[in-house]
Amino acid sequence: MKKTLVLLFAATLGLAACNNYKKGPGGLMYMIHKSEGKEKIKEGDIIKLNFIQKNEKDSVMANTYDLEQPQIFPVGKKQYAGDMNDVLYLFGEGDSATFKLDLDTMAKHSGQPKPANLKNDKYLVFTVKIEKVLHKDPKEADSTFQNKAKDFFQKDYKATVERHKTSEEGKIKKFIADNNLKVQTTASGLQYVITTPGSAQKPVVGDTIMVNYTGKLTTKKSNGKDNVFDTSDAKIAKETGKFNPMAQYGPRAFALGRAIPGFDEGLQLIGKGGKATFIIPSKLAYGENGMPQGGISPYTPLVFEVELTDIKKPSAVTVPAPPAPVNPAVATPAPVKK
Repeated sequence: MKKTLVLLFAATLGLAACNNYKKGPGGLMYMIHKSEGKEKIKEGDIIKLNFIQKNEKDSVMANTYDLEQPQIFPVGKKQYAGDMNDVLYLFGEGDSATFKLDLDTMAKHSGQPKPANLKNDKYLVFTVKIEKVLHKDPKEADSTFQNKAKDFFQKDYKATVERHKTSEEGKIKKFIADNNLKVQTTASGLQYVITTPGSAQKPVVGDTIMVNYTGKLTTKKSNGKDNVFDTSDAKIAKETGKFNPMAQYGPRAFALGRAIPGFDEGLQLIGKGGKATFIIPSKLAYGENGMPQGGISPYTPLVFEVELTDIKKPSAVTVPAPPAPVNPAVATPAPVKK
């Protein structure tokens, strides 16, 4: 139901946002969809918001709803008329709005050219929902406010983590049902489907393996597409907005035993040429902390579609193992202990 409401919300705003914008300073255009009439945001306040960021062609560049990661940050002093802080001063807690930041104005005041992917656009478009605002009393000491803010958002974070924790099992079951998968389950809790077993020889810890993979969340994006966070497939990377021109696409090398536990365990179930889908519970992935910089929230189950293209045994001469993969889907510190 929540996902449906988000979809309807985004669609409604998209339709409504055609001709009703008001003009603001610095070329700013904005439209308030809903106002709760609460105190407006001001410099020094701390806010929590969800947003959808698009270019003028209506292509989504970022969406906090998809990642279930609202942004929390202090509101600064505006640097010029029509900048991001200037926009936020228009809203209060509970408000929702769409606004367009003038890219020419941004370039003029920042001294930096437009981003290459926006050089033909005039505006950067945001649809926002102000979830919470912690107002700073001008008479309040900075240290007192910081302690209040810390306590306020720690409680909010704990509540968010608990929601993720209680919803994890349901997300896994829904993904399996929606995709009509007949899974097998290991003792650790890894669920998997082997579509191609591969050769009889299977990799063991210490081997270097070559893997094609796509990692995604169990939940879909607001547009109904797969929520991919990492992939070795250039085509999928381009289709999902994850393409990195500096990355090398195709099978990637991993030292088995150095990735997240569920990924390591799953790859030992197939041989060279094998293909499989892994549904990895958070206890075998990034656990209660998640990996926010990689778009992975606490208690988030992951799905990997993999193809094991090669297995390389260690040579007789001791050679340092390849470094741990840098992509957020697979690289991890020490395995999460439960």
